Amino acid sequence: MSSINDSEFPSILLDFLHYLDVVKNKSPLTVQEYATDLRTFFRFLKQSRCLVPASADFDSIDITDLDISFIRTITLSDAYSFLSYCKNERHNNATTRARKVSSIRGLFKYLTVQMKLLDENPMQELDTPKQKKALPKYLTLDQSISLLDHIEGKNKERDYCMITFFLNCGMRLSELVGLNLSDIHDNEIIRVTGKGDKERILYLNQACQEALATYLKVRPVDGVKDKNALFLSSRLQRISPKTVQHVVYTFLDKAGLSGQGLSVHKLRHTAATLMYQHGKVDVLVLKEILGHENLGTTEIYTHIVDDQIKSAVDANPLHRQKAKKDPQK
Repeated sequence: MSSINDSEFPSILLDFLHYLDVVKNKSPLTVQEYATDLRTFFRFLKQSRCLVPASADFDSIDITDLDISFIRTITLSDAYSFLSYCKNERHNNATTRARKVSSIRGLFKYLTVQMKLLDENPMQELDTPKQKKALPKYLTLDQSISLLDHIEGKNKERDYCMITFFLNCGMRLSELVGLNLSDIHDNEIIRVTGKGDKERILYLNQACQEALATYLKVRPVDGVKDKNALFLSSRLQRISPKTVQHVVYTFLDKAGLSGQGLSVHKLRHTAATLMYQHGKVDVLVLKEILGHENLGTTEIYTHIVDDQIKSAVDANPLHRQKAKKDPQK
């Protein structure tokens, strides 16, 4: 929780954030998001209840004085008023508002179930904003090949290996950046540390093995600051997520694929989609490869195929043809 300034939060909220960090083993980013969402919620409550001057700067409202007595006064209506404020004043989309709902629910469940500080959970019936179920964007097989064909430059071997891993293994950005030399076994198996520090084993196919072997031949050895890091930056330290993103965007642009909403994470979607479409990989196996906790997350890739089938049928030139009406009727 190094990214959170303890002096900005009341002790009861800090206890919850520490619980997320230590007991629930949430990632630092997730803990930070919970902290930000709940701070905004409490600031809204203080402002809406006129507990601060009307002229007070919202982002400067102090919430450190809030305690369990204040929290016991919060109702379900307060939460919906907050979500309305987030939509209309802060222009948060449904996904962002849904995250705020999760943060609020999490806090009140903790106070009710774990800490027994509330007799009843007022947020138990708090509904999540309906989100548009958009199919994930991904590269086609030809686009994926074009992307790989356009990789060039002084770090060609490294960049080719990274993008090959994304497209073949479906790794997350954080997983690729965190790879160590010690995670590789016989150049065929690699250990990946995913969300919640959960480890999984991935088998490298021929393309990954060859790309890895080629990169390891030129990977710097002298002067390396993090000797165990697999992918190194020009400064001879572990490559950063920002650098990897820059690499991917650079070669998407060279391949003529920029401006289509593609990103590092879309390469993960691409790997999953290609495995499901062309490799006929069972969805349960795909779930293990991707490191998904819930099968429902993986099943989005079956919907991609269903959508393509529908599009193909709709493309038939006869799809709008209607039966000729009987003139006698």
